[in-house]
Amino acid sequence: MAGISDPFAGCGPAAKAKFILLGSTDFPPEKLMNQDRSLNIEHVSPARLKGPEISRRPASAVAEEATTLALMRRWFFARKPDAGFILTDFPATLLQAKVFDEWLDARDEALSAVVVAGPGSNEIVVQHYRTLGLLEEAGTPSSSLAKASEDSRK
Repeated sequence: MAGISDPFAGCGPAAKAKFILLGSTDFPPEKLMNQDRSLNIEHVSPARLKGPEISRRPASAVAEEATTLALMRRWFFARKPDAGFILTDFPATLLQAKVFDEWLDARDEALSAVVVAGPGSNEIVVQHYRTLGLLEEAGTPSSSLAKASEDSRK
């Protein structure tokens, strides 16, 4: 039974949950990362997708953003619509957040929650998801990741 303050109570099975982790995940709370690892869903980061495509010449900020959006778009539209995921390092800018929102709308999907995993998150992006009512602070007893982790063990 879900707690009264559990924002994930009606999100369905963990395998279909869709999360965004904002902020630096270099030193996230251990409990949060244990819950994250226990989920049976895809973990996606633009840094991992870019690995094979790294070039020797430095890219401008605009080119870097365009490359990130292109890689993430390719991943997003290639996955099964009901597949869950956890995104880290994306969206990193307000433009990326708004484009991602459009992708979700195009596939009639919705995020389960956005979790501030650590320091260093873009405050404009945090405010964007707070306004949408999706933002959650990591480490709270009613954390969405905790609920999804419990559901995946059942």
